[in-house]
Amino acid sequence: MSSIVIRQKKFVPYLNEAQIQARIAEIGAEINRDYEYLEPLFIGVLNGAFRFASDLMRHIEIPCEINFVKVSSYRGTESSGNLSDHIGLNSDISERHVVILEDIVDTGHTIEYLLQNMGSLNPASIKVATLLFKPEAYLGNIKINYCGFEIPNLFVVGYGLDYSGLGRHLNTIYQVKQ
Repeated sequence: MSSIVIRQKKFVPYLNEAQIQARIAEIGAEINRDYEYLEPLFIGVLNGAFRFASDLMRHIEIPCEINFVKVSSYRGTESSGNLSDHIGLNSDISERHVVILEDIVDTGHTIEYLLQNMGSLNPASIKVATLLFKPEAYLGNIKINYCGFEIPNLFVVGYGLDYSGLGRHLNTIYQVKQ
């Protein structure tokens, strides 16, 4: 794996495809055990979580449903802190066991926004599964139930994560070179 350049920023390899896929398989096994008889509703957060959601679903062996929402707060490499819905929830989650699928939890603003809004819809439970978690950047109090990798507070791209719209297609996760 070699470094890449996206819009004049250099990125170096951080997590390769094999590492990512192995961890997603482990998360799938955990969820299968935890939700064996509960028929969870997975809610993927677009655009970033589309790859994580897709690959995770390959490991889910229990009856379930999946839906997507789109919420954003990023501009370039920084979180704006201002959240906006682009595609809202179109499923009734009342009395459902919900698992929110995120690509990355850094400040926690997005996940707290989603939990607050979905929590008011009377779900039986809500848990969070994220591929990446930045504990150094995290400002929230929400428990991350299923975490792929804890990473340093550096900007990352690839495997669904983008830099100004580019890089989501990459199979490797890269971090910005300091």
